[in-house]
Amino acid sequence: MRITVFGATGGIGREIVRQALATGHQVTAVVRDPARFTVTGAGLEVFRADLVDPGALRPSVAGRDAVLSGLGARSRRDAGVATRLTRAVLDAMAAESVRRLLVVSAAPVGPEPEGDGLLDRAVRGVVSAVLKDVYADLAAMEAELARSATDWTVVRPPRLLDKPLTGAYRTVVGGFPRGGRFIARADVAHAMLAMLDDRGTVKQGVGVAY
Repeated sequence: MRITVFGATGGIGREIVRQALATGHQVTAVVRDPARFTVTGAGLEVFRADLVDPGALRPSVAGRDAVLSGLGARSRRDAGVATRLTRAVLDAMAAESVRRLLVVSAAPVGPEPEGDGLLDRAVRGVVSAVLKDVYADLAAMEAELARSATDWTVVRPPRLLDKPLTGAYRTVVGGFPRGGRFIARADVAHAMLAMLDDRGTVKQGVGVAY
């Protein structure tokens, strides 16, 4: 497939690019600063762009089969960037009639897992309180997706780890894996690529965790 990856310099974005290239996809990695992007490989195009300008993004998505995004706040100071940048991506996709879009959100934005224990609920409550601005931004981003004409999928991981790919994760469409507390960024990327052709995930939030 011909895919475009936003947030390609982030942990999940880099993994999406690496794994996509390894499986034979043609990848356009959209970055602000190419000097920060170290992935190489056959089938890779690095596209430098101002991520807030839909017009500048249009060439990066034109003619693509799908768009994957790891855009989001890296700290509470960055709250608001997920909504703002995703809106620009949506506008660029609409202008180029590209429909398939997969984005990273976070587990606390989705429904609580059924049957989780007291400890899991308590930890989730503390984390949600500390990062409330970040999660509010992600919730607003998801609302933008819901209003769009794209065939979107929102992937909602819990706490992210810098660990190798395992493939041993669980996914729940419309919910979240019971007891899921962690997942490696590499496995989030793997799950997103696996959902590219999965029509059952279109216009759905998908929880992913170990």
